[in-house]
Amino acid sequence: MAPPSVLMVGTGEYTTGFVGGGASGSDKKIGVVGLTLFDLRRRGKVGDLSMVGVSGTKFPAIKQHLQKNVSAVYNNLDVSFTFYPSETTMSDPTAYKTAIDALPPGSAVTIFTPDTTHYPIALYAIQRKIHVLLTKPATKLLTDHLHLLEESRKHGVFVYVEHHKRFDPAYSDARARARTLGDFNYFYSYMSQPKSQLETFKAWAGRDSDISYYLNSHHVDICESMVPDYDPVKVTAAASKGIAVDLGCVPETEDTITLMVEWRKKDDASKVATGVYTASWTAPQKAGVHSNQYFHWMGSKGEIRINQAKRGYDVTDDNQGSLAWINPFYMRYSPDEEGNFGGQTGYGYVSFEKFVDAVTALNEGRVTLDELDKRSLPTLKNTIATTAILDAGRVSLDEKRSVEIEKSGDAWSLK
Repeated sequence: MAPPSVLMVGTGEYTTGFVGGGASGSDKKIGVVGLTLFDLRRRGKVGDLSMVGVSGTKFPAIKQHLQKNVSAVYNNLDVSFTFYPSETTMSDPTAYKTAIDALPPGSAVTIFTPDTTHYPIALYAIQRKIHVLLTKPATKLLTDHLHLLEESRKHGVFVYVEHHKRFDPAYSDARARARTLGDFNYFYSYMSQPKSQLETFKAWAGRDSDISYYLNSHHVDICESMVPDYDPVKVTAAASKGIAVDLGCVPETEDTITLMVEWRKKDDASKVATGVYTASWTAPQKAGVHSNQYFHWMGSKGEIRINQAKRGYDVTDDNQGSLAWINPFYMRYSPDEEGNFGGQTGYGYVSFEKFVDAVTALNEGRVTLDELDKRSLPTLKNTIATTAILDAGRVSLDEKRSVEIEKSGDAWSLK
């Protein structure tokens, strides 16, 4: 069977590294999605590639950016793709429908677009029997997440949430070790990005989504995957404001959001744990890292601490003007000894390869959706609690109250 064709929905920083007319100023200057899929095509794991955005007029500059910064760097790596809408189209918010309709059966889409658009785009693809990879958060609303899960089962397609931190070697090892350290008791996490990100996200920051959906989603998912015998039952959120607004964001924009979550053991309600998840996009510009990220997990028989911002690898560059702590374990952009892209072991790359391999196995009848769920992959079924917590956190901030999460069998709801 031919490898699946893949459509990339969204043409921004994460897909191409192209932002505001040039390469992103972040650590994703040549993107993640496109580069990974171009290399997976070189390796024979995916077939035809296409890309869709709202504005077709960006594509000439995007293609030039990819040719110069990807193809010319990695042994003339093929960066060709079919694109939608046409280069003369200024704006077409529904172009994704035309692009999805052009895909053959068994194809897949990757969705890296503003959070509010995840649900309608994914639903359109699912109902046309196209497999889906969603950037996190899968959806903003718990009801939408549950509906996508229902539709994916109805149409027999795989839907995967790109929670790449599950494949970080340290986080993956911590998840396994946590199972041997007794009952869950406490989790604290922090993740931040510099204020410059608000320039990249100003079009939707505070309007369509918030920093908790964008960054807390990483560690909420990690915690959920570490404690499968616990359910979240209550969320109380708090936020800091002022910095983002001073930088030109809308008045609703929070700088830092903290979620405090009460967890209860499924088979023993007397055992209660606390999770505290903090995310900010107003960290200092010269913080030494693009993403500060660490957590502390404590159980009844031990604890785990991880600081993934400083991995014992620092670089000083006169052109940068500061000390930087480098993370080559996410995406390694240096070419290999033959000049090809050499980052296949990065957990950002692994996350996509896991999805592609699962789609191929499902298309060939070698695996079922239920079997994929049992592999602890970040599938829709395995990430319900994360969406419930993020949704409850937003409600808590908006309504200034604690929000309960109720679960009865496979039914989830907020109260």
